[in-house]
Amino acid sequence: MSDMIYYIACGLFSAGVLAGIHLMSKVNKAALGNRISVVCIFLAIMVTLVHQEIFSLWALYVSLAVGSAVGLFLSRKVKMIQMPQMVALLNGTGGLASGIVGALAMLGIGAGTDVFSKLTASIALFIGMMTFTGSLVAAGKLHKILSQKPVIYKGHQLMTMSLLFVAFVVIICFCFPNLPLSALFWAILLAVISGLFGYAFSVRIGGADMPITISLLISLCGVAGGIAGLAILNLLLVAISGIVGASGLLLTQIMCRSMNRSLLDILLGKTTTATPETSDAEPTDVGTTLSVTQLADNQQKETNKEAPTEVIEKAQNIIIVPGYGMAIAQAQHLVKELADLLVQQGKKIKYAVHPVAGRMPGHMNILLCEADVDYEDLYEMDAINSEFENADAVIVVGANDVINPAARDAEGTPIYQMPILDVDKCPNIFIFNYDLKPGYAGVGNPLYTCKHGVYLYLGDASETLKEFIYIIRK
Repeated sequence: MSDMIYYIACGLFSAGVLAGIHLMSKVNKAALGNRISVVCIFLAIMVTLVHQEIFSLWALYVSLAVGSAVGLFLSRKVKMIQMPQMVALLNGTGGLASGIVGALAMLGIGAGTDVFSKLTASIALFIGMMTFTGSLVAAGKLHKILSQKPVIYKGHQLMTMSLLFVAFVVIICFCFPNLPLSALFWAILLAVISGLFGYAFSVRIGGADMPITISLLISLCGVAGGIAGLAILNLLLVAISGIVGASGLLLTQIMCRSMNRSLLDILLGKTTTATPETSDAEPTDVGTTLSVTQLADNQQKETNKEAPTEVIEKAQNIIIVPGYGMAIAQAQHLVKELADLLVQQGKKIKYAVHPVAGRMPGHMNILLCEADVDYEDLYEMDAINSEFENADAVIVVGANDVINPAARDAEGTPIYQMPILDVDKCPNIFIFNYDLKPGYAGVGNPLYTCKHGVYLYLGDASETLKEFIYIIRK
């Protein structure tokens, strides 16, 4: 394959990836866009390996077989609820791959020995290994292997800044000619420092901010790949990695804007507070119980509150708000069953999805689509917020911080002025949450102590929703 044909192919594959990303922004064409991007990346890898004569054809077939077997195994083994940590792990492997390319380039394999090649190779190794360890920490937090709260050590800020400074010194020393120490020494030292920096960088971020963290790590993975491409002078790697880096950065900015938070505050772990020890206690004036059946009976005895079945029977416009608790309980199919039942009764159903609901961008959309919820019924926060005050009822399943009214006026708290779904403006609110504890931000929700119009169903949503559906059917 000639260089000209290879460069033309590079341009076509890069354009294909961009087209795929563009289609992914349209809900009904997202799957097609994903397939186009995947095919272009696959062809780009194959063409590069053949053009550079890196692998023989038989080695390519073996690698394809092994990779396909691993991919198929993971696709069957990993549940949809585990997809955020899977994304973090896959992103980590991307960072590791860029780090390996950078390390080999530092050793002079596939790259020159000039200052530019050394500089780009060492930076690629640093960002790649930082992304790798940071993604492992993110996956560990999402999988609850590590604490989901920010972990801040004594002198944490000094430690991270010191690691960053030492890494800078190592890169400068490596690029300096005629030093007695070998390139292998500098590569190993830089890999260790960058790995420690990635850990220190990610461990202080709370679980509630994982959507933003994952977006940022995706961007860093792309940046690492692009710089590695500069080190080995591979135009295709630079182009596609640049697309990944730019799209990840844009997504990070969008997520920060959606939460009205500074990226620096998130990285410094300033968006989570300690959860009160007494948060397990149930408010005494809510007028609800843990049992759905008991709640229905008790509401009949209250003169100032309609029975929940009567509220649902009268309601015509109902909005469903899914949250991470729905994902944990794997209750998305029950939510769809409830929605279908209400539609059969002549009611209009819409789903309100907060931009940071779940543990990665689009997490709620994926879960709801898995349950065959129509794309047309999903509404973003800005598009549906004005409808809550006119809705007859809202059904919240496993959401907390994203519906917490305290975000409007609780100054000094992590969620202050964070855009929320205006659930509290609806006259009737049904909340299916596991307990009354604050969300990841550690800020109590005033809805839990509201005396009128709030119906709390506490416990596993897979059980409370099932019982609620049974009552509604009757």
